[in-house]
Amino acid sequence: MPVHGLTPILLCLLPVWSILTPVSSHPQYSQCQLIQRTAVCNNGKLSSVPAGLPDNLEELQLNYNHIQTLQDNSLLRYPSLITLSLACNSLEKIESNAFQHSKLLESLNLANNNLHIGYQETSHALKTLPRLRALDLSENGLEDEMVATLLQNLTSLEYLNLSGNLLKRLDETSFSDLHQLRELDLQRNIMYEIDGAFDSNPKLQRLNLAFNYLLCLTDFHMTQLVVLNASHNFIEWFLTRQDLNETFQLETLDLSENKILFFPLLPSHSHLRNLYLSHNRVSFYEHLADNSSFPNSTTTVEFYNMKKYTGNVTAKLWDEDLHGDISSLEILDLRGNQVEYFPIGFVQKMSALSRLQMHTNCLESLNLTSELFSGSLYELDLSNNRLNQIVADGGTLKALGNLTYLNLSLNNLELLPSGLFSSLPSLRSVDLSYNKVNICRPEEAETSSDTSSACADWKDIASLTQLYLKGCNLKQIPSSAFAGLSLTHLELSDNPGLIVQDSIQSLSRTLQHLGLGNTHIQDLDFSHFQSLKSLNISQNSLAYLPPSLLNLDLGLLDLRDNRLSTIPSGQANTLAPKLHTVFLTGNPFNCCQTEWFRTFETTKTINMVGRSDIKCEDLIQMTHRVEHFQSFSCLEEGGESIIWYILLFLPICLSFLGILIVVLLTFKPKTLQNSIKKNCLKPTSY
Repeated sequence: MPVHGLTPILLCLLPVWSILTPVSSHPQYSQCQLIQRTAVCNNGKLSSVPAGLPDNLEELQLNYNHIQTLQDNSLLRYPSLITLSLACNSLEKIESNAFQHSKLLESLNLANNNLHIGYQETSHALKTLPRLRALDLSENGLEDEMVATLLQNLTSLEYLNLSGNLLKRLDETSFSDLHQLRELDLQRNIMYEIDGAFDSNPKLQRLNLAFNYLLCLTDFHMTQLVVLNASHNFIEWFLTRQDLNETFQLETLDLSENKILFFPLLPSHSHLRNLYLSHNRVSFYEHLADNSSFPNSTTTVEFYNMKKYTGNVTAKLWDEDLHGDISSLEILDLRGNQVEYFPIGFVQKMSALSRLQMHTNCLESLNLTSELFSGSLYELDLSNNRLNQIVADGGTLKALGNLTYLNLSLNNLELLPSGLFSSLPSLRSVDLSYNKVNICRPEEAETSSDTSSACADWKDIASLTQLYLKGCNLKQIPSSAFAGLSLTHLELSDNPGLIVQDSIQSLSRTLQHLGLGNTHIQDLDFSHFQSLKSLNISQNSLAYLPPSLLNLDLGLLDLRDNRLSTIPSGQANTLAPKLHTVFLTGNPFNCCQTEWFRTFETTKTINMVGRSDIKCEDLIQMTHRVEHFQSFSCLEEGGESIIWYILLFLPICLSFLGILIVVLLTFKPKTLQNSIKKNCLKPTSY
């Protein structure tokens, strides 16, 4: 076609072209979702800020796109923006004038980008935001000098996130312009020093220093701070400056997962409510002050290199006031430390204490009478220690009237204070697992007048709902052991040979969770426990399911490590609509009787925990994973394997072959010899 012949066609298409042009020039607008004055354009594979959006936008989300440079004219059409999010874009720089028409911008999210490449030009752009209050620069590969450059003159900033960068050392110049800063996140950097870094931030209230390489905090003087998270570092010492008369506003201090040796030296005047010290090396050393027992020990520790504040500091390690003000503590978490005892008067000073967590320490004895725990205490966890005795009198126990949770598991307890549980009217949960304490018989509970008892009695405690007696070497529970109780949780697992049927019948109306794993039970009648929701009967060598389970509305059933070869189809069909979670590993299932597995597998509401580890055995005792086993070797109709037929006919075939050989050798010996020579013997070529 000649060129001039295209002219009429182009003229005809011109009106159509004028209609399509605005759409084709801004194809990215269709990838945004508008919600009032917010545009959500996440995961749109955008390489630039979309045009054509309403000019009165107040929030624009552009996360997870491919915008490498925010250009000068990118936001020209949106002068009303208050919030802008550009996280996860591989953004390398923001041009100097990109925000020249965004004077109202208050929140800017630049997380997970590559701003370390163009940080200098980006810093010029940030300076043009007079109302910027929140800035997220996390995970941008930023180093110390880069951060100092980016934060220059951001005097209105209140929230700053610098987590996941490459900060090593902070000093007084790092945040010197951030006079309005209230919250700072510095977690997951590689910081080992923070020398005077926050002296220019008098309004800072929340500081996160977790997951760094800090070795000590020995001059804590930030009186305005409310929350300090310094967990997951390598801190050995936490010392507050003691020459300040001002009351510290600190309420939460998290020093967990460090290497702290001594209880922190807290402020002399504070409002500290929550102190987390789990998984450190905290211990008390007051006993070392006795020079007669430890003649070569020192009673002081000296701190050097305290910079401009003071010279060398000498402190007595076992001064009873060394821990500072703990009068307002409500939560003290000392799990996973090396505490052997509490100093005299230490517990008594925590008059507001409500939760004390001492799991995994070295306590050998506990005198509740002398310690004088707070009457507001409602949770006491002393599990996994070395306790062999607990001492308490009646008055002490009455003072603990608000105690609702008591965990004494994993100790060496053989004696308990008489009436320990019956004297605690608010008690809801008791864990005595893995101790050597028995259950009192009625006559023992009534006649005992000693201050301590070798058995536990909780008869008629109306508030008690959860009782854990796992691994206590119990053999027979008295029939009236749970009389007057309304237990919802009862754990009796790991008591081999336990006789339990009569004693738990009184709980049939209220019991919801029952643990009988590894008790050697064989056939227990569960038909009366109509409220039961969770049942553990693992490790009991059960060859079949107790029929009484079928009438229960169970949500969780633990059948691990028994001797089940199959679950009949009728039982599987009954259980499948009810169960939400089932444990079946460790049973010798028959590979040719796995219809139950298909039933559970096709029931979408069931979670078969460890499904890939459920195994079965075929007829020659080879082990397979049930979910991968192909039933081609099993006859579906008769339920018998074809291997049986092979094993049946193989001896017959071998016998017939043997008889044939004998006949040939007897009647036609030459024919056999000639056949062997013809097929097996060949002449040698030489």
